[in-house]
Amino acid sequence: MIGKLTGTLLEKNPPQILIDCHGVGYEVDVPMSTFYNLPGVGESVSLLTHFVVREDAQILYGFGSAPEREAFRQLVKISGVGPRTALSVLSGMGVADLAQAVTAQDSARIVKVPGIGKKTAERLLLELKGKLGADMGVPGGSTAAAGDAASDIQQALMALGYSEKDAALALKALPKDVGVSEGIKQALKSLAK
Repeated sequence: MIGKLTGTLLEKNPPQILIDCHGVGYEVDVPMSTFYNLPGVGESVSLLTHFVVREDAQILYGFGSAPEREAFRQLVKISGVGPRTALSVLSGMGVADLAQAVTAQDSARIVKVPGIGKKTAERLLLELKGKLGADMGVPGGSTAAAGDAASDIQQALMALGYSEKDAALALKALPKDVGVSEGIKQALKSLAK
C-alpha cells in the first residue's frame, strides 16, 4: 500500500523514526543498517517501505535500499519469522552478509544475531536457499563474486548520497578481491578525504 516515503526526518529513536511528509508524521521501524545511514534530524530523507497490517496494529517498516527491503520480504515469508525477527536479522547483519551465509549454508553467522537460535537459523538457511544469495553462488567463482561485490559497494555508496561518478572513482581505488563490507569502509575513508 505505502511503497516509499520522502519527507523531513523529525525524530530518531532506534529502531523507530518519525518522518514528516507534508504535514503527516509517519512512524517507521528501520533496521540498524538503515538507521546508521540516516541523515540528521531536520534533513530530507527517502525510504522504501513495507506496510504490515495486523489485527491489533498497522506498522510501517523502512529501508534505505531495494535489496534490503527484498531481503526483509523474503524473511517474513518464512513460517515462524515475523517482521520483528526479520528486522533483527537485518540489524545484525547486512544483506550481503546474509546472502553469503545463505550461499555457504553457514548457520553460525546467523546464530550470532540476537534472538536467533540454531533451529531458526537452520530454517532461515533452508527457506532462503535459491532465493537469496543464489547469484553469488554461480560457477566461475571469484570473478563473479568480485563483480557482485563491486556492484554492491557502488550501490551502497550511491544509497549514502554519493554521485555515481564519485562511487565509481572510489571503486577504482579498491583492491580487486575486497569484500563488500570492507570495500564500503575503505571507499568511505577515501571519499572522506
